[in-house]
Order: sequence, then C-alpha cells, then structure tokens
Amino acid sequence: MDAEPLTDPSSLPPLTPPPPVGIASTIFLNEKGLRAGWRLLIYAVFVAAIGFGGGMVLQHFAPPSRGVFSPGYLFAGEVFNFVVVFGAALIMSLIERRPAGVYGLPASSAFGKLFWRGFLIGLIEISALMALIAVFGGYSFGSLALHGSAILRWAIVWAIFFVFVGLFEEFLFRGYTQFTLADGIGFWPAAILLSILFGAIHLGNLGEGWVGAAAVVMIGLVFALTLRRTGNLWLAVGWHASFDFGETFLYSVPNSGIVFDGHLSNASLHGAKWLAGGTVGPEGSVFSFLTMAILALVVHLLYPAKNSNPTPT
Repeated sequence: MDAEPLTDPSSLPPLTPPPPVGIASTIFLNEKGLRAGWRLLIYAVFVAAIGFGGGMVLQHFAPPSRGVFSPGYLFAGEVFNFVVVFGAALIMSLIERRPAGVYGLPASSAFGKLFWRGFLIGLIEISALMALIAVFGGYSFGSLALHGSAILRWAIVWAIFFVFVGLFEEFLFRGYTQFTLADGIGFWPAAILLSILFGAIHLGNLGEGWVGAAAVVMIGLVFALTLRRTGNLWLAVGWHASFDFGETFLYSVPNSGIVFDGHLSNASLHGAKWLAGGTVGPEGSVFSFLTMAILALVVHLLYPAKNSNPTPT
C-alpha cells in the first residue's frame, strides 16, 4: 500500500481558537485572540512608560539650549520618538508572537529600493509644487543664505533629521497602530481615522492652518495607499523625508508652519494664500492637492493591487 503524500502545512487552514466563553472573555477576546482595542491600549501604555522614563534621561543629557526649535535638540527628540514607538512595537511583537516586520518596517527592506524610490518621488513632488507656485508668482528663491562647506553640512543634517521624522511619523500613524486598528475595523477605515488624527495633530504647529491640516490628511491617505500596495512603509518613509527636506532646506520655505534654521536661501512666499499657502507654507497651496492626487494615481499604476492584506517584503 502506497503511503499518502505529506500535506504542506502552509496549505492547511489556520487553527481557529475556541469562541470566547463568558462576559469577560467576550469583552477582551474574539476569534483571533485579544481584541484590537485592548492591544492598542497595551501598546499605548508601553509607549507612555518608555517615553516617560526615556524622556527624563533625554532631558538630563540633552536639554534644550536654544529653545525647542534648536536643530540639535530636535534631532535628539525625533530619534528618541522613533525609538519609543518602535521599541513599544517590538515588545508587542513578542507578546503577539509575530515578527516585528509585519508592523510596516521589515529589516530586510530597510533603506532599500522602495526607500530610495520614495525619496525620489518626494523630491519630484516638492519641486513640482514649488515650480507651480513660482510660475504663478508666489515663490522667490532669493539669495543664498549658506556658503561653502555650510551648504553640505546643513544638507546632511537636515537629510538625516527628516529620515527620522519620516520613520517616527510613519510608524506612529501607519505602523503598529494601523496594523492593529485595521485588524479591528478594516484597513481603510483605520487609515482614514489615523490620517484625520495625523492632520489634527499638525494643527498644533505654529503657523499651521485648516487647509494645511487637510493636506496632511490627504498625504496620510496617500501614504496609506503605498503601505497597502507595497506591503511596508519604506516607500512612504523616503517620500516623507525628502518632501520635508525639500521644503526646509532646498526651497527654504515653512514646513507645516515652521521655519527652521540652516536653510539654503533667503526664499520668500508671497501672493494669495490659496497660491502660496500663507504661514502654512506650500502644503497650504491649492497646488498641493493637485500634486498629491497625481502622485496617488502614479502609485496606483506603479504598484497595482495584488493581495488583500499588506505583508512585509
């Protein structure tokens, strides 16, 4: 009698846990295990605990010397912020028995081709946006504000700084939170909710406005689309970093209402608010929505839908 061939374990349906029994189990558990809302709460507790403890250390060793907008202090803060949200996710990955890469930043793809494609897309977007504003008379590059080696030094500082901004903000809003919330309410409802929160938080920036916040919501949805289509956040991280780098350094304009030191030129935005964005900067321009819509279509064409759920690559 011939032996039956072995069945590939990956082809078998996943084991379904027994349904919750009792009121307490129903509140905390579903057929997948601990409910998404409770996992998010546990994650938030870890973020708060790591942030509080680490923040005290950061304040001791790197106190602000020139105010909160000192580049050195901001740099330390962004690195720390990313460590906090990613470190809490690493703990959750151990609790949930999942590889940390499923939350959006797989190490195997770190700073690979998706990141650099995103970096190029971000530079194209901010350059196209500034060109449109300039054509209609809303932007002037001005004279150089930096000279010699200072140009390279500040370019490196801002490039590295905004990579950490991209890592922190993308993982905070589209990393563990997106993965877990989507498990509870679905991918796009979670993306919409988190993108609205993303925009609302930007309203706290000095000079930010409702139009700029709306643009942040829209770019959050575009970044969510890149996560959906590529399977991870590396394209969005590169895109986010280079757009901010272009605003702050290359074109020397306000970034979500904030003007930083160390910009390349004495640039100015002028004209109607709908054109130049006012105190918000280019993100408040009507052309910002146009460039984002075009690039969303580009992402749709370059990365067609394949799987119903994003997976790390």
